[in-house]
Amino acid sequence: MRDWEHGYLAEQLRGFPSQPWLWLGPSASWLPQIAPAGRGLRLHRSADGQQWAGQLRCGLPLPLPAEAVKVIVIQHAAPTDLEALLSECGRVLMPGGRVWMTLLNRCSPYRAHWQWQGARPPSVGRCQALLARQGIRARSLRHYGPLWQQTSAPPGTALPVLRALCVLEAEKRSEAFIGPTPLKVAWRNPVAT
Repeated sequence: MRDWEHGYLAEQLRGFPSQPWLWLGPSASWLPQIAPAGRGLRLHRSADGQQWAGQLRCGLPLPLPAEAVKVIVIQHAAPTDLEALLSECGRVLMPGGRVWMTLLNRCSPYRAHWQWQGARPPSVGRCQALLARQGIRARSLRHYGPLWQQTSAPPGTALPVLRALCVLEAEKRSEAFIGPTPLKVAWRNPVAT
């Protein structure tokens, strides 16, 4: 599943060539081995879970200027510091920038594969609400992974919402100033005929 995630997310980053990006993974093994196109920063959670490590070692707030990156990829964020992390992502993301978040699907029957390990992924609804607080609006939610076939349904039909992985795509929107209203000038005399 991890290789599929890297391929899909790297493909999404290709839509933003030469734009700076930030890739946040749960551990060093989750970071892509081949860097996506453009300039970017790959970070992962350190062993103690309190810091970010990778191309640099830091905590929150990230040592990046405001509105410095165009794309952020967040793979399987821990629910403990999710609010602080998404707030920081809102700060460093440029207007019009995109966020791709991968989450384990809490509704999937496949949760039995990871639930026994103590994984407690955040809900999609909570992530959408926290992103919305930062001015980052959800664009799409897609489900990936094996399909769960219904036993009473005809063959070939499946519930895609029960797939193992959710990919939330969001975009940072900024408020624009209202432009001047055009003046309506009525000419009394024709100018030239």
